[in-house]
Amino acid sequence: MSSAEKGQLCLVTGATGYIGGRLVPALVDAGYRVRVAVRDPRRARDQPWADRAEVVQADMTLPSTLPGAFEGVRTAYYLVHSLGAGRSFEELDRRAAEAFGQAAFAAGTARTVYLGGLTPDQPEHLLSPHLRSRAEVGRILLSSGVPTAELRAAVILGSGSASFEMLRYLTERLPVMVTPRWVSNRVQPIAVRDVLRYLVLVASLPEKVSGSFDIGGPEVLTYRDMMLRYAAVAGLPRRLIMPVPVLSPSLSSLWVGLVTPVPGTIARPLVESLRHEAVCRNNDIAHYIPAPEEGLVGFDEAVRLALARVRNADVTTRWSSAAYGLAPSDPIPSDPAWSGGTLYKDERVVDVDAGPDAVWAVIEGIGGENGWYSFRLAWQVRGWADRLVGGVGLRRGRRDPTRLRAGDSVDFWRVEDLERGSLLRLRAEMRLPGLAWLELSVVPLPPVGGRPRSRYRQRALFYPRGLAGHLYWWAVSPFHAVVFQGMARNVARKAESAPRPSGSAAPPAEAPPGPGLHAG
Repeated sequence: MSSAEKGQLCLVTGATGYIGGRLVPALVDAGYRVRVAVRDPRRARDQPWADRAEVVQADMTLPSTLPGAFEGVRTAYYLVHSLGAGRSFEELDRRAAEAFGQAAFAAGTARTVYLGGLTPDQPEHLLSPHLRSRAEVGRILLSSGVPTAELRAAVILGSGSASFEMLRYLTERLPVMVTPRWVSNRVQPIAVRDVLRYLVLVASLPEKVSGSFDIGGPEVLTYRDMMLRYAAVAGLPRRLIMPVPVLSPSLSSLWVGLVTPVPGTIARPLVESLRHEAVCRNNDIAHYIPAPEEGLVGFDEAVRLALARVRNADVTTRWSSAAYGLAPSDPIPSDPAWSGGTLYKDERVVDVDAGPDAVWAVIEGIGGENGWYSFRLAWQVRGWADRLVGGVGLRRGRRDPTRLRAGDSVDFWRVEDLERGSLLRLRAEMRLPGLAWLELSVVPLPPVGGRPRSRYRQRALFYPRGLAGHLYWWAVSPFHAVVFQGMARNVARKAESAPRPSGSAAPPAEAPPGPGLHAG
């Protein structure tokens, strides 16, 4: 980077998502100033890069919120998408891209950067809806009047990516697989480290350069090859894979949704895209950004890097980092007025013979492998039911087994607010006829006999939508006495049995493994 470029301002949208969350520290490490635009600033508050970037509130689907975000920006990154929004995702992405391009042009932004998908050489109307939408967004940005670098990638290999999670769970859980025909299609996967390198370096392209650039790793493989190679790297026995012609995209996505943590609303567009070959058709990017001296990361090394992060619970961002289907106008339980609406509550309070630090450690570790401290079968049944209707279910788990930050997914919940040491508010992302939250909080009590004590409060809240919402609440209310009372009691017991408080201090920011790029 030239001295003239150092310190120039980059805008990153989608910064709380999988790629955006890794790009922000990479840009800062490269010498850029970074501003992130998010719908809800609370979701940026606990990010590892929170004190290294400016945070502004903006919504790409609301043009009136964008001018301030683009003020003084030289390079703007478009990394938002509506993949999990159901059938409306194409329209949402179209509107967001148009608003983004118009705002960038009006602000005099020198360059926009977009990460799209590799598309085959065939008419656009034959593409899957996901790839067709990705291509349309690229076309909108390229015609915005602002020089645009559209990077097009296929499967991204990195800990926590949706593509990697699909590959990992399918291979690990199914030693014998009856698979769709698309497992024989050719794919050119790329390591997330190389994707981030390209995204950082395109910010310094010559000013007039504008166009689409295919990016891919050094190998072209079939999906079948990738599953077999993954098994070898992971030390698994060789998998038996039998392609059959009868599995449609709908059946394939249901199969993926049942076996992997990726819900059907995301699995289906990804699976539909896999029926196309995804191989680079040009290497024009090499004219401006040559491969590193050591070469691009190969498939086996990318898998090794990703698995090392998974096994060390060191996954910086996950596909589930992005929240799907929530509008910024949706209420929260602390809203002062509900416009005459009903807010159902189930509240439990337990006094605990342990300090607030011990109780907080249990609260922050809830979900995932630790479970929900009550009637495990009931939680599992609710997760299975959610997946059967296309929801996320319980299989998303957690990004980190002990630490949370605002925006993290926890099974079928999302961390909406986190006041470390005192309050955790989770918003439900399962399929419901309304909005639901679970609040867990702790406050200190005066000690007794020199022993620390605290009060644990647990609130389940439900805001019904229509008659179905009211009927749903009354149908499940009889189970609350068992599930929620048991949960409160067992959280208290877990805290009381802890040998010592684990502390509530925020963990230090993780150092990236390379020059500003997260390895896997």
